[in-house]
Amino acid sequence: MSSIAIVFHSGYGHTKVVAEAVARGAEKVPGTAVLLVPVEDVEQHWDALDAADAIVFGAPTYMGSASAPFKTFMDASSKKWFTLAWKDKLAAGFTNSASQSGDKLSTLFQLAVFAAQHSMLWIGTGLPPGNNNSKGSVEDLNRLGSFLGVMTQSNADQGPDVAPPKADQSTAEHLGTRVAEATQRWLNGKA
Repeated sequence: MSSIAIVFHSGYGHTKVVAEAVARGAEKVPGTAVLLVPVEDVEQHWDALDAADAIVFGAPTYMGSASAPFKTFMDASSKKWFTLAWKDKLAAGFTNSASQSGDKLSTLFQLAVFAAQHSMLWIGTGLPPGNNNSKGSVEDLNRLGSFLGVMTQSNADQGPDVAPPKADQSTAEHLGTRVAEATQRWLNGKA
């Protein structure tokens, strides 16, 4: 049995929708246990994060970087960094913003560097960009074209019951499945 923790902050509910999609994707892989951890509840879950085989990080992009509550979690993890508690765990990330670009790549860089500082091993989307030619569609997986992690977009005037769109949620599910499969390969020595 492998375990994946998804640590996220969601200011308006959109990033929670993405976290839940990542969880659905991971749960598709038999033998995978998934724990969703809102950063507001992280104090109750440090031991679970230490025990997880993989940790997926998710934050909305506010003003070109991860939200302040997620950054607070990152800073609070320094005790884990000091003891190398998360060394060799697999890691991945996702972010959401209202704009199609919204400088989301900056947040994914921030999450990947954070994982690297913890000596974790980063997993990208493993998807080619979608919707980047005349035959493409906004319904394509990876419609925003990110390799480093999942980028999702939620219109500023729509709630989490409508946004992010299905294509973005499906991309997040794909990442969850990819992380779960990679975790099992890693644990079985077939990475």
